Amino acid sequence: MTTTNADPRAELSAWLEENWDPELTVSQWWERLGTAGWAAPTLPTGAYGRGLSRSDAVAVSRQIVEFGALGAPSGLGVLLAAPTITTHGSQEQIDHYVKDIVTGQQAWCQLFSEPGAGSDLAGLSTKAELDGDEWIINGQKVWTSLGQSADLGMLIARTNPDAPKHQGITWMAIDMHQSGVELRPLKEMTGHSMFNEVFLDDARVPSSAVIGDVNNGWAATNTTLMNERAGLGAGAGGAGGGAEPGTVSQQLERRAGDLVRAPKAASDKTDKPKKRPSGSAMLAGFARDAGKLTDPTVRQDLMRLHILDAVAGYNGQRLKAVKASGGDIPGMANISKLQMSDMVRLIRDLGLRILGPAGTLHGYTPEQTEALNKATGNPMLGMVTGQALYAQAPPIYGGTDQIQRNIIGERVLGLPKEPGDTKNVPFSELPKNV
Repeated sequence: MTTTNADPRAELSAWLEENWDPELTVSQWWERLGTAGWAAPTLPTGAYGRGLSRSDAVAVSRQIVEFGALGAPSGLGVLLAAPTITTHGSQEQIDHYVKDIVTGQQAWCQLFSEPGAGSDLAGLSTKAELDGDEWIINGQKVWTSLGQSADLGMLIARTNPDAPKHQGITWMAIDMHQSGVELRPLKEMTGHSMFNEVFLDDARVPSSAVIGDVNNGWAATNTTLMNERAGLGAGAGGAGGGAEPGTVSQQLERRAGDLVRAPKAASDKTDKPKKRPSGSAMLAGFARDAGKLTDPTVRQDLMRLHILDAVAGYNGQRLKAVKASGGDIPGMANISKLQMSDMVRLIRDLGLRILGPAGTLHGYTPEQTEALNKATGNPMLGMVTGQALYAQAPPIYGGTDQIQRNIIGERVLGLPKEPGDTKNVPFSELPKNV
């Protein structure tokens, strides 16, 4: 692992010129990218990263794609598991798990929420009982994103039911391919099945897969959640690759060059990274084409969306500057998550208002979408209605808006906790769902 210099873009450019080869397999290319620290550059140099800020890492990700190389592996392994293991795991665990994440060898999912423990995550009841050098896991998880393509799961389970609910939890890595793990896809109103429910029936986890201390998993859990909120929040940005990590996707042995777009011509390249169009810019073009751009309420909401997007960007710059000087902005991840929720709701309402009655139509299959596009002559229809149907999810997953406000109120502003605090009561003595 090398250390970064003052200009990661210049160093990356030289590295790509020397190392990118479209004839490599995806696995071979990601091995180069990951072990050089460019796949997850926000990680420390001792954990297959380069210690870059989130905004610099976004620029790195875009630069790789704009160069014409295959982008780094993405997914919950990079976003959540790697930083959690880096923070709470041993160097041996970092080398065992994080290397396989940044080189795309293993895909991960998150086994946190349960039917009776969503917003009150510490109320989880999935049990882990020690049997020699293994933990035996029994319980149920739900809303597991991309569990069907995961090799490993970030599991939190109750290892001491007689401790207070936040103190008897352990964070561990579980093999998703074993016989004691059953996944059932959940059909969403979008027509997709990104989420799953997972049943754990005498599943096994080796003691070596416990990250952090036994019964102190809430600390690791909070690290996972804070990275989730920062990654989901407004202004997080990013540029994904063209291949899926892990063994289930069966893309690791494909030719890397087959999964990227053609590189830009030399005359088209500039030193300035290209920004993706904002949500307000895309909807403004949509409103113009629909003849709604002169509607004063549409224009007002387009400006609201533009302002929210700009503030998110400024918050990211503020956080980068403060962290560069050794500080932090408490609650910024929660604020960004709340702002993202506001933005997706506004995009939903504004898009449907521009569509008018056609917003009641939606294609749930590619064939239905094609038929609707042909009937309406509006290829934007499916994108807008799909976003409107999906908009209910972001304010819930990754911690509801209500939970984000509680965290900001209690941990940042120092407001009193809600009445009925049960943090010192043994979990086994709590009424159900408390």
